[in-house]
Amino acid sequence: MTWASKTLAFPLCATALCLVVASSAEARDYGQHGTLWPVIEPDLLAQIYARLVHLEATGETAKLNEELKRRTIARVNRPNPVAGIALASTLRRWSFDPTITVDADIKDDMGRTIIARGTRVNPLDTVPLRAPLVFLDGDDARQVEWAIARYGRSPAKFILVAGAPLELMKARQRRFYFDQGGKLTEHFAIRAVPAVVEQQGRQLLITEQPPKPAATRPS
Repeated sequence: MTWASKTLAFPLCATALCLVVASSAEARDYGQHGTLWPVIEPDLLAQIYARLVHLEATGETAKLNEELKRRTIARVNRPNPVAGIALASTLRRWSFDPTITVDADIKDDMGRTIIARGTRVNPLDTVPLRAPLVFLDGDDARQVEWAIARYGRSPAKFILVAGAPLELMKARQRRFYFDQGGKLTEHFAIRAVPAVVEQQGRQLLITEQPPKPAATRPS
């Protein structure tokens, strides 16, 4: 070994020795210091089970189920009204273009592109609106009478923004829908009812109008 090799080997050996000593120091057992207590924590699942058993034994489970059933039936019979919808006081009419721009390629089950990304598609070209959509407040007798008088003999779809659809279905012997969460009125920018959505060519014509008496349309 040359002088230079010896010179380089010494710091390397010293470094390795220091690492060994440090590792030994880190692994040293310092023994027990202070009092150690066992971990005492109630089992979460056992607590939940005990709570359920207690509720069942005291009849609380049956009460909770009955309350849930009552709320569900009440919500079905009378959904939450759509917020922000007023009574139409003046005539307002506008056109709505349902055309959308496809933001990703639409492919069939064989991986072939049916509609390319960026294509503008009008749903009315393939699925026309076959019957008017009539939006109304089911708690307003004037609106209900107006809708029945004007569209009662047509296949129009009556869509409530408030009221009890099942009760009206039973009383009027025709189907009533409900705009759950106001999705449709928001989509069409409807702010007042009664409102009617009808197809006009490749667009939709939306009309808000006061519920004035109207002659019955011919069947």
